[in-house]
Amino acid sequence: MTSASPLILLSDDDKSIRLVASKALANAGFQVKTAETLEGLMALIDHHDASVLVSDVVYPDGDALDVLPQIKISRPDLNIIMMSARSTLLTAVKAQEGEVFAYLPKPFPLEALVETVTAALAASPKLAANPPVAAEDALGDGDQSQIVGTSPAMQDIFRSMARLVPTDLSVMITGESGTGKEVVARALHDLGRRRDGPFVALNMAAIPRDLIESELFGHEKGAFTGADRRLDGRFAQAKTGTLFLDEIGDMPPDAQTRLLRVLQDGGYTRVGGREVIRSDARIIAATHQSLPELIQKGQFREDLYYRLNVVPLNLPPLRERPDDIPDLVRHFMARAAGEGLSPKSIAPDAMALLKSSPWPGNVRELENLIRRVLVLVDDGVITSKHLSSLLASGGEHTPGGEIADADNLSEAAALHIERFFASHNGNLPAPGLYGRILEEVERPLITATLQATGGNQIKAAEVLGLNRNTLRKKIQLLGISPTVSRFKRRP
Repeated sequence: MTSASPLILLSDDDKSIRLVASKALANAGFQVKTAETLEGLMALIDHHDASVLVSDVVYPDGDALDVLPQIKISRPDLNIIMMSARSTLLTAVKAQEGEVFAYLPKPFPLEALVETVTAALAASPKLAANPPVAAEDALGDGDQSQIVGTSPAMQDIFRSMARLVPTDLSVMITGESGTGKEVVARALHDLGRRRDGPFVALNMAAIPRDLIESELFGHEKGAFTGADRRLDGRFAQAKTGTLFLDEIGDMPPDAQTRLLRVLQDGGYTRVGGREVIRSDARIIAATHQSLPELIQKGQFREDLYYRLNVVPLNLPPLRERPDDIPDLVRHFMARAAGEGLSPKSIAPDAMALLKSSPWPGNVRELENLIRRVLVLVDDGVITSKHLSSLLASGGEHTPGGEIADADNLSEAAALHIERFFASHNGNLPAPGLYGRILEEVERPLITATLQATGGNQIKAAEVLGLNRNTLRKKIQLLGISPTVSRFKRRP
């Protein structure tokens, strides 16, 4: 090593991390100066003319993200690499807004650290034209705790979202049903510059096709049968906020043409109207379908696809990130406890079973299962025995057969509800009980009907007495996989 070797500042309160990271950087030919506290970090910056800083986020004496604005003002030439075991979306967003060069979620390979430091040295210093905005002032009050995951796949999503938050770019979110596309869209809104405006969502699959244009753009009185008054659409409701178009692949051709015109010109007219209305809403679209395949079939406009797909964001299915399941389970249990359900713990064998399950309904299916088992299981510890029958049957039976001996559905429901109230020891459950209990009945009913019809949603809707679009919406909301219904046809 020569005196001309680049100097790297490294700070972490964990002695072992400082040791191995320093050795890896030294072996790569760098000089290294270290610190173990936030105060020591600031002293390093003041006393050493380095080009790269590698820092942890959380210290016993403070949070490094809180001092990023100060560092960037005093040392705009210093490229900063943040590393953190607290790998959440908010951490990634704060790091991005603090203008860091890179964000490394722990644990990471030492090779990745060396490569990132080398890239930071090679990059030109990023001189901010204006002082950076303090991260806490730019985040808003939105709760992004629903986005959970420390797996490499989710860390990639967090980093991509952090780069998108300060922009107004159109985003196309893809992924299987239940992966959390609307949750991601809402997070982009809540953390972005449009967070003070409305977040308006429209699911194309849940609206009759002949009403989609009216839902989107509004209509004038008399525009069609039943239009007895003028009505504003979702674009008008979104104002300067965000319009989330879910299941965009189900949008009919005429509505696609009108949407393209809005994206090109920024204006639209109500159905049956002539007045041009300007729109300033950010568009985020989502689909579980392959839009390129729909384009080849002539079912989706290629020019609209490129307008919407400015930045693609593909969410991984749950089966590809099983290591995130324990964090998700703890998150869903904590949320359910906050809603009044009795808190429980989960045994290691149960967690292993959850991690090995295929989860065709993804995160939504996992959340529904956790809620169901918290309601149905009386024991304080959930075991694999409690879960196995639910996982095998798609959730339509009671774990362990506790109420299976009831003579009819009404008796079984009564027993279940009595036990639910008894588990609260005289305290009232959280508001919303009616909807939660209805969901417990709806899911097994719809699942069984789909199995009986071999997965034919038209026949299932007829048997249930539901509109087909209503059935499709319930399948999505309840986390019922369209494929699970085809596993078997009941005799």
